[in-house]
Amino acid sequence: MSHKLEPFNRLVDIMATLREPGGCNWDRKQTHKSLLPYLIEETYEVVEAIENEDYDHLREELGDLMIQIVFHARIAEEAGTFNINDAINDINKKLIHRHPHVFGDKKDLEPQEVRDQWEKIKINSGEKKSVINGIPKSAPALVKAFRFGEKAGGVGFDWGNAADVMKKVKEEIGEIEVEMQNGDSEKMENEIGDVLFAISSLARKLNINPEQALNKTLQKFQKRFNHIESKVAESGKTFDDFTLDQLEAWWQEAKGK
Repeated sequence: MSHKLEPFNRLVDIMATLREPGGCNWDRKQTHKSLLPYLIEETYEVVEAIENEDYDHLREELGDLMIQIVFHARIAEEAGTFNINDAINDINKKLIHRHPHVFGDKKDLEPQEVRDQWEKIKINSGEKKSVINGIPKSAPALVKAFRFGEKAGGVGFDWGNAADVMKKVKEEIGEIEVEMQNGDSEKMENEIGDVLFAISSLARKLNINPEQALNKTLQKFQKRFNHIESKVAESGKTFDDFTLDQLEAWWQEAKGK
């Protein structure tokens, strides 16, 4: 088992060397906050590699993400806060605690049952005072909407099925139409938020990740709109020189590619 940890331990040693006197001035200058952009960037690059099913790239990006983890742990160790082993020991305990069906009385649970069990364990153990408070405030709103619904569902506060959520989606859309007629922008904003939240719940009930679904749609939009832009550029004219119908024709042309 120990030889499997050698590359990881080597990475920890390399980071320590970079941060020590005589190491790298850039690495020595970094702080938890200064590294945040890189942590976020590397995380999104891992996501992109997975979505593209580019596993050679995923291998590389996981390594880059691991650098960030080891980097933060090293900074914390220098400050006397904790070290990488402390972080690993904490997650080891958490994994065992949250999987009693594996490490305790063995049970063959379905994935949804496991997720629900996690939320109940966190509340019952006092680890979390609120199920939904563990979601980062900085997470994208659509991600938070999905996770709020997932976590609340884990303790029994949830829609019965996708059809029930679909009724709610239609109800909320109807409320937007009412506020559009009333011209109340604040209420329209509230109702649009309700629709987006309901849509995230519908996606969850259909086992679809709404953030990934939206990203795929945006990629399609970008590709098709780029086609329109290339057609306009080839013409030597500008967008103002074309009618919406003409632009739509190029859009439909792009859809066929």
